[in-house]
Amino acid sequence: MRINLDHIAVVLHRPRYPENIGGAARAALNMGIRRLIVVDPEDWDLTRILKLATHFAAGLVENMEVHADLQTALAPFQYIVGTTARVGSHRPTHSDLEKLAESLIPISQENLIALVFGPENWGLTNEELRLCDTIATIPTADFASLNVAQAVIILCYAVFCASREAAPRQAPRLATRHELEAMYGQLKETFVNINFINAENPDYWMQYIRRFFSRVGMRAREVRMIRGICRQIEWYGSRRKDKSKTPK
Repeated sequence: MRINLDHIAVVLHRPRYPENIGGAARAALNMGIRRLIVVDPEDWDLTRILKLATHFAAGLVENMEVHADLQTALAPFQYIVGTTARVGSHRPTHSDLEKLAESLIPISQENLIALVFGPENWGLTNEELRLCDTIATIPTADFASLNVAQAVIILCYAVFCASREAAPRQAPRLATRHELEAMYGQLKETFVNINFINAENPDYWMQYIRRFFSRVGMRAREVRMIRGICRQIEWYGSRRKDKSKTPK
């Protein structure tokens, strides 16, 4: 089994320079990836984009998608790979890009995968990384900053190499990002209502829930089941509350 490159997309979130968009388009196409998504670009100069894309990637540029916000752009995807140069206890990342790419082979058979790259100056924020199922960091020496087009071609190269490798298993179709975010929102509301997580900073506690479900790999029917459980918990809680108000 090989990775399905037709199910892979490169997503550039708030790129600052048109040249980097063009360079990323060329890099993606070099590695067989033909879908490029740009989110809220700071400077949209098509002439400068095409100059770096060259005639080779002009078709990819002409067909690329442009969105106003990241969550909308990622809504159709079932699996999201974020990228960051900053690591820490709250940012568990994969630095072995070969193993990461191999793990995408079975997922790519029935699911759309987005490779997300942040702005050149600060990268993806913690809030944006929460939308991702896994996070990749590109190993470097002392100087960790990479041009976004460089980062695109390195990660895409790892994915391209995996397209020539065999995989032992196949993954099912996973829930889309839109379905998952609706589930996470409902879980957060339910957990706050039953005092399972701190209402003052629920997103901090929810990141552990997100990581757990990302490891599991949720299917659409499983998301519906979780949301049904939340509805029953809310219904039961409201019923108990009404009974407590009934005079004896």
